This record gives sequence, structure tokens and C-alpha cells, in this order.
Amino acid sequence: MIRIAGAPISWGVCEVPGWGHQLGPERVLSEMRDAGLEAAEIGPDGFLPADPQELAATLASYDLKAVGGFTPVLLHDSGHDPVPDITGTLAAFTAAGAEVLVLAAITGTDGYDSRPDLDDAGWKTLLSNLDRLHDVAAEQGIRAVLHPHVGTMIEKNSEVQRVLDGSSIPLCLDTGHLLIGGTDPLELARAAADRITHTHLKDVDAEFAARVQAGELSYTQAVAQGMYTPLGTGDVDVAGVVRHLVASGFDGWFTLEQDTILAGEPEGEGPVADVKTSAAFLRSLQL
Repeated sequence: MIRIAGAPISWGVCEVPGWGHQLGPERVLSEMRDAGLEAAEIGPDGFLPADPQELAATLASYDLKAVGGFTPVLLHDSGHDPVPDITGTLAAFTAAGAEVLVLAAITGTDGYDSRPDLDDAGWKTLLSNLDRLHDVAAEQGIRAVLHPHVGTMIEKNSEVQRVLDGSSIPLCLDTGHLLIGGTDPLELARAAADRITHTHLKDVDAEFAARVQAGELSYTQAVAQGMYTPLGTGDVDVAGVVRHLVASGFDGWFTLEQDTILAGEPEGEGPVADVKTSAAFLRSLQL
């Protein structure tokens, strides 16, 4: 049996200032549970309680396990030590029984619509810090993974390969961000299955992705206009990715993570409708 989790971003809950209307944890967690998901990623700071014991109790009250969560960290600045940035997060994850610290190599500015180029010195610092954080997390029983992500220092295919070649940290395979950044998710799964220990599954409208790549739309604009779609309705071979990973021995979480921007309190069923569609698609695969 595969393990299926949910992420608050599928309900529009995001760490980026001004992202959109933010739903409360009561609605998000209850809808995760009612959709039949087993576990939840934690979400951005402030969404769930910061106190480790209170965090664990909150998730348990909704019959959800803790997966871990997305953690943006500055990794390429030689004057910045990222270890203190994850210390509190690791304590909370450990108390909640979480497994995964999903690292994103942020630029140092808000949002994901632009990024600087990284020189060789910056790359050396970034790769060294990835291995440091992996080791620090492992000491707490948490597996750190690197999440290639649009608008971060690790976005393009050449950058993903540089991480694979220059560090030992495992990857979070995000089917959407990889495609938008120019990496075929299925090709990466085939080439580096032994380095993939966590997933974020989303489908993508390839026309929107091409417009982001061409600079016609910002990432945020494309998300708001519906670039991400429920699994099985877009242009990513999600079924191929999942089947290959399972056949390769993957035993991590398949996290449903369809980035969404809400203009206000949703009418009717709201974002959970897409979550249910994606979960049904994933469960329908012959694995």
C-alpha cells in the first residue's frame, strides 16, 4: 500500500506574503481527514502550533500523522549559518513523529517570481550546507531532502544535476516544479530513483508552464490562473512516475500538493474537490 498525504498549499495556505486568502487549520485538517488522507505536511510558520507537543496533539485530534514539511532556508550565503534556522523545526517534527524536512534553497527575497544567478563560490557554500543540514537532521531522526523549486536557487535541470553530483542529500521529487524548471520528472525518477525519498505530486498545464519558462507569466500569475491541475488531468506522466518509484522500492510519502491561490473564502466544496480527484487517481493506479 502506498502512503498518501496532503499539504496545506492545496488549500491555498502558503508562506509567501500576499499569496491569497488563507484558510484556517480547522477546515484544512478536517478536509484532509475526510478525503481519506493519512497524514499532513505541517505548512508554513504560524499555520499550526509552534509548540512541539501542541502540534502533535493538534494533528492527532484529526487522526492525521505528521509527514514533516516544506522549509525554505538560505543556503548559498557564506555569511549565514542555516543550522539555527532548522533547529526549532526539527524539535517540532521530532515531537510530532514527522519524518521529512523538505528544504528549499531560497534566494533571500520573498516569493518565487525571480532569482539571482549563483557563482561558483555560492555553489560551494550551498552544496556544503545541504550536506550539513542533512547530517544535523539525521541526528534527530529526520530525513532532510532538497526540493527543486521554481524561483529558488535549484530550479533548472542543470542545477538539479549539480546537486546530485555535488552532494549526498536525497531529493523531493515535485512533478510540477521539475517540469516547469525544465526537468522531465519521469526521466529523473528513472535516472536517480535511489536519491528520491519524498514526493510532491501535482499535475501541470504545459501551456502555462511554457509561458512561465518564456517569461510571459510570473510563477504566481500562472498559479492563480490554474497552471496546476488535479492528478491525471494535466500534461505530467504522474502515473509513470509513481509506478516507477514503487517498482524501484520507494517507501516514502506521496504528498498531494496542488499549489492554489484563493481570492476569498471558497464557495461550495472548494479546494478539497481537486484533492479528492487527485487521491482517487492515485488510488486507481495498478501498482
